[in-house]
Amino acid sequence: MKKILVIHGPNLDLLGKRETDIYGTQTLSAINDAVTAATMAHDVQTEFFQSNHEGDIVDKIARSEVSGIIINPAAYTHTSVAIRDAIAARKDIPVVEVHLSNIYSREEFRHKSLIAPVAIGQISGFGRNSYVLGVMALLGLIDEKI
Repeated sequence: MKKILVIHGPNLDLLGKRETDIYGTQTLSAINDAVTAATMAHDVQTEFFQSNHEGDIVDKIARSEVSGIIINPAAYTHTSVAIRDAIAARKDIPVVEVHLSNIYSREEFRHKSLIAPVAIGQISGFGRNSYVLGVMALLGLIDEKI
């Protein structure tokens, strides 16, 4: 059975409460529900992981036995060489980077992703649908490998 890991980075546990003008009122639970609904017809097991701690995210990537990863590294997108290197070390697992907001229409410092060069692709700006689109793309890649 295929298994995908969805990693939510720092402060995403506060969705629905923080900066709703940017991130909307959707909660993390609602995003997870949308991902689960998107995978149900594909016989895919989905694991969700959220952490505000860089090392925990690095450990999760390194130790996961999955077919693919969806990651929203949040603020670590622009700062974490450690997460970038963990993804690069797992060449056996396709990774799709997702963002709720369009990071390229925001502050200048958000325009640079350290993760994008080691991910298969990046989807941003579609709210929770960024995750759903990421899952669909990831499942297509996984199916091509099988």
